[in-house]
Amino acid sequence: MPMAAFPWWVWIVLGLALLVSELLTPGGFYICFFGAGAIVVGILKFLGLSSSLATDGLLFVLISVAALSFFRKPLLARFRKLTPEIQVDNLTSETASATEDIPPNGHGKVELRGTAWNATNTSDQPILKGQRCKVERVEGLTLFVRSQ
Repeated sequence: MPMAAFPWWVWIVLGLALLVSELLTPGGFYICFFGAGAIVVGILKFLGLSSSLATDGLLFVLISVAALSFFRKPLLARFRKLTPEIQVDNLTSETASATEDIPPNGHGKVELRGTAWNATNTSDQPILKGQRCKVERVEGLTLFVRSQ
C-alpha cells in the first residue's frame, strides 16, 4: 500500500517548528536549514510541483543539506563579526565592588560587570564591603584586586 504524501501546509508547519526550535536551542545553525528545506518543499507542493512522499522526502533532504553546505559557514562568520569578543584579560584596570569584607592579602568576593567573582586582596589594607577596588590581574576565575 503506497504512503500518502503530506499536504503542503504540514511541510510549512514543520518548517516553522524547526525554525523556532533553532531559536530555542544553543547550536551552530543546523536546524534552521532543515526548517527552510521543509518550507521550500511545502511551497513546491502548494504550486503542484511535487506529488509523492518519496519525492517530497528526497527534495527535503537535498535542499536542506545543500543549504547547510553552502550557507552555514558564511552565516556563522557573519554572526561572529557581530558578537563582540570580550577577553577575560581585558578586565585588568577595571573597577570592581567588594560584596564582603576582604582582609589584607585575603580572599573574598567582588562584583564586576554584574557578576560575582572570587577575589584576592593584594594590598596591605582591608577592602570593606561596598568599597571600590581596582583589578590588577586575572588568574582563572580569581581577580586580584587592590583598594583604590
